[in-house]
Amino acid sequence: MTESGGSAAGRPSEPTGTDAELRDRVAEFVRKHVMPREPVLDAGGPAAAAALRELQAGAKEAGLWALPLPAELGGQGLDLARYARLAEAEGASDHGPAALGSAPLLDATMLWRHGGDRIRALYPRRLTAGELRACYAMTDPETPGTDPHLTSTRATQQPDGSWTLSGRKWFTSHAAEAGLVTVLARTDGQPGDRTGLSLLVVPTSAPGFRVVRELPVLGAAGQWEIEFDRVRVDADHLLGERGGALAIAGERLQLGRTLRCLRWLGQAQRAFDLMCERVNSRTGSRGPLGSHQLVQGHVFESLLALRGTRPLVHEAVARISAGQDAHVEVGLAKVAAARTLQQVTDAAIQIHGAAGLGPDTPLPALYRTGRTARILDGPDELHITAVARRVLGGYKA
Repeated sequence: MTESGGSAAGRPSEPTGTDAELRDRVAEFVRKHVMPREPVLDAGGPAAAAALRELQAGAKEAGLWALPLPAELGGQGLDLARYARLAEAEGASDHGPAALGSAPLLDATMLWRHGGDRIRALYPRRLTAGELRACYAMTDPETPGTDPHLTSTRATQQPDGSWTLSGRKWFTSHAAEAGLVTVLARTDGQPGDRTGLSLLVVPTSAPGFRVVRELPVLGAAGQWEIEFDRVRVDADHLLGERGGALAIAGERLQLGRTLRCLRWLGQAQRAFDLMCERVNSRTGSRGPLGSHQLVQGHVFESLLALRGTRPLVHEAVARISAGQDAHVEVGLAKVAAARTLQQVTDAAIQIHGAAGLGPDTPLPALYRTGRTARILDGPDELHITAVARRVLGGYKA
């Protein structure tokens, strides 16, 4: 059994018909083409960019490109409920969504829904086609990402309606390769005010934009600190209404966190499969590895985490798909999926012993993703307190 194909105890129930066939094709592409290139892709730089272009060309040729992006933008138009059934297979590699053209989903749909005519004409279709890469800059250095009201990056409107943008952002994914960045900036008031935040769409070719430095996350490339030094932004590159950033950001975050949860489940399943394969293939002086109760305990606890987390994630998918409030469901899913990825990968490393620490398995990279998942996209503590407040508020009502 491979880590992303076939059936296993930890896997979700099988989709039927064409959905099952599509899921299997995605899983095969990720297993055969993306996973072998992970060391190059993880390292970043020109070699990684070239490898990603080759993978994207292969995905287009295979008919697997941009599956969840809207058809009017050039995607294949799978709705969230259908895409969720194959997102685990796609996300079994951290690079799967970029290789198969699903990564632009958040940026393309955000620009399409909330941008004016010029933004809609210039960017979403190019993002879907893979001709343009975008990033999202929300957090200022030394400012808690959990409290965007403290944002000090500022955009000042000029007499002609354009904006002058100054400030710094960090932990901005893929900023060095992006041609476009959406920036959370203060357009009114002072840091700490509950209002006055807006989103501006900025081409990275604009004078005054600068990549300051790379911020490796536990050794992995892809995060950057960037600077805006009096960058001029056209008046029609304000996204949504002035002061309306947090409503758009909230919409983006709910969908984005749910997509990440689906992908983390795929990576946790991959770690689980590797662990079970190791247990079944390894025999020591005291007999087969699988005969040891402590090893069986790792398998049980990992399976329990997977089986318990998956329904939470798909409940969030269902509520978002139905247009219902999903704050509680997304919060539960995000914490559970991040913990599950870290827990299952940790168990798989323990079962592999020293081999689990080295370069011969994907486990170190999976563990890195699991650990960072508990901080990025909102730390566990944020989601725990936010969910608890909502639940307790309901009892007061």
